[in-house]
Amino acid sequence: MPKWRWSLSGRGRPPKVRLIRSRVGRVVFVPTSKGNVDSKSKPISIRPDEFEALRLVYLEGYTQEEAAELMHISRGTVWRALNNGRRKLVQALIEKRPIVVEPPLRS
Repeated sequence: MPKWRWSLSGRGRPPKVRLIRSRVGRVVFVPTSKGNVDSKSKPISIRPDEFEALRLVYLEGYTQEEAAELMHISRGTVWRALNNGRRKLVQALIEKRPIVVEPPLRS
């Protein structure tokens, strides 16, 4: 199963590796208006851990605690990933911006 984590540059404790069970490649959702594609605005990227948390909790129906166990991270980290993912999705819908789902780069 693919694993993902932020880059290791910078100060502080290295981020914990997140287990990503979904096998989604790079996906781009572009808004249309009356059949016309408007891709002039800057896209919003959904990180692999945000996508996985959204998938596990809202699609698969797991609790945040169960999702945290499946991803090998804390419940608080799942909460932050859900919060960031929801905020990005709503922002993209309101501002009519493309959404890019990035695949995990590390395995």
